[in-house]
Amino acid sequence: MENLSALDPQGPVADMQYSLIALSLYIMIFVLVVVFLIYIFVLIKFRERPGDTHIPKQVHGNRTLEIIWTTIPIILLLMLAVPNVMDTFTLANTSVMTEEEEEEMDHVHIEVIAHQFWWEFNYPDHDIVAGQDMYIPTDTRIIISLESEDVQHSFWVPALAGKQDNVPGITNEMWFEAPNEGVYMGKCTELCGPSHWLMDFKVVAVDPDAFDQWAENMAEPSETATHPEEGTVAADGREVFQDSCISCHAVGEDGGATGPNLTNFGERQVIAGYLEYNEENLENWLRDTQEYKPGADMPSYSQEQIDDEEMAALIEYLNGLKILD
Repeated sequence: MENLSALDPQGPVADMQYSLIALSLYIMIFVLVVVFLIYIFVLIKFRERPGDTHIPKQVHGNRTLEIIWTTIPIILLLMLAVPNVMDTFTLANTSVMTEEEEEEMDHVHIEVIAHQFWWEFNYPDHDIVAGQDMYIPTDTRIIISLESEDVQHSFWVPALAGKQDNVPGITNEMWFEAPNEGVYMGKCTELCGPSHWLMDFKVVAVDPDAFDQWAENMAEPSETATHPEEGTVAADGREVFQDSCISCHAVGEDGGATGPNLTNFGERQVIAGYLEYNEENLENWLRDTQEYKPGADMPSYSQEQIDDEEMAALIEYLNGLKILD
C-alpha cells in the first residue's frame, strides 16, 4: 500500500526514527561480522590436527581481554542509547517551539478520536470536525492529541511518524510534519475488535493556502451541496438522508456525531476506510454493513427500509457532498 512504510520517511519525525533504525541495524551488523570473524579465526587456528596433543593457551582470568569485551558492548550501547534518549525527548515535546511560531499560527492542533472502527479528527482552532481523512498543511507542525471513545486503538502513519496509542480516559500527544504534498496511509495497530484490520485512514497533506481553503469550506460548506435544489434527485436523496442517517452522521453543522462526519464524503477515495469509492460498493455497504465491516455500529438498510429508487437518490446526494472546486 502506498506510503505505508517507515522505510520511506517523509518529514523530520520519520527521518529521526529512520536514523535510529539504521543506527541499530549498523551496530547489529558490526557485532555480527566481528563475532563471525572471531569464530572463523578460532575455528581455523585452533582446529584439531592429527597427532597434535598441544593444548592452546588458556585465557581465563585475563584481565586485559575481560576489560576489552566488557568495554566494547558498553560503548556500542552508549552509541545506541544517547541518540535514542535525545530523540525521545525531542519527539515528546509537543509544545510550539517559539513565540514567533505561536504568533504566526505555524502549527495545527488536531484531536484524533478513535472509534470502532473509524477515525474522528477535530480541529479545535478551526471549529471543524472531519472523518476518516485528516487534512494537514505542509511544512507545519501538526500537534496531535490522541483519545479513544471505546477500546484501545493505536494511531500510525508510518511515512510520517511512529505509532502512539489511543487509550480510553487518557490523552496521549505526539507531533509530526509533512514537507511534501500527498496522501499518506494510516492504520490502527492495536487489536480493537473484529474489524481492526479494516480501520484504515488517510492523511492528506496540501499546501497551507489549500488547507486554509479546505478548513473554511468545511466550516461553511456550499448550500448547493448540502441542500440541493428542490425537485432534483439529490434533493430526494437528502430527504432519505434526513430520515435514516442524520441522527448519526453530520453534514455541516447538522446531524449527530455517532458516526463519521460526511460533509465532504463525495471527495473520498474509499468507503468504510478501505472499499474503492464507486456507487456499487456504496450501495453494497449501505445494504449490508456487517458483510464489509463486522462489528460496526452502523445499521444495514434493506429493500423494505430504503427501496432502490430511494437508494439511488441517497447515493446521488452523498456523491454531491463536496467542498472543493
